[in-house]
Amino acid sequence: MRFLYIIYQICIGLPIFIVLTILTALITMLGCWLGNGHFWGYYPGKIWSQLTCFLFLIPVKVEGHQHINHKTSYVFLANHQGAFDIFLIYGFLGRNFKWMMKKSLRNIPFVGKACESAGFIFVDKSSPRKVYETIKRAEKILQGGTSLVVFPEGRRTFTGHMNEFKKGAFLMADQLQLPVVPMTINGSFNILPRTGKLLSWHPLKLTIHEPIYPKGKGQENLALLMEESYQAIEKGLPEEYKGRK
Repeated sequence: MRFLYIIYQICIGLPIFIVLTILTALITMLGCWLGNGHFWGYYPGKIWSQLTCFLFLIPVKVEGHQHINHKTSYVFLANHQGAFDIFLIYGFLGRNFKWMMKKSLRNIPFVGKACESAGFIFVDKSSPRKVYETIKRAEKILQGGTSLVVFPEGRRTFTGHMNEFKKGAFLMADQLQLPVVPMTINGSFNILPRTGKLLSWHPLKLTIHEPIYPKGKGQENLALLMEESYQAIEKGLPEEYKGRK
């Protein structure tokens, strides 16, 4: 079965995925250029993500949608297991949002320009001033009533275990007094880990935990948000991926 799945993804899945990606990028750019970036910056990517999981025969399960109030802005946080994290969240979170992503992703043909057109936030770490400007742009989006999705580790894991969290997303939540929503991703590391080249078949699961609301403001609240978020996400991981390595 493994051999047949490899043949399928190379000969059928990959060519279709490339076409879908280019079409999605073009539709997103055109739609945002014509207007209503709130719609065109989200729905084409959502459908693209759902079709990608369907195309590669990946079953998806989501738990915890009842924790989300669609009239509230959130900072969504998730562990970063692998490339399929994007498709899982984009396709199945069920909430319009903007991504906060690495600046280097802007250089991906078609995709980078589409992300820019959709109003996603590119994190520029070239200087403290650039980091500050990035956070301010993200805060402006949150103040406008839109949610953000952030991978607080800042990079994909090499081992399946979570890395330490960076403070950026929590600083925004603390400054604007917004709730953070921890989410646990399972299965993405098994499908395509950071060092992988070919997909392995494995189910995907997204667990949406209860929002964590601010308990004050400043360093104490910041530390509390980071610790509670880490614990909530880690709790949803299988035993083999718990603990810091």
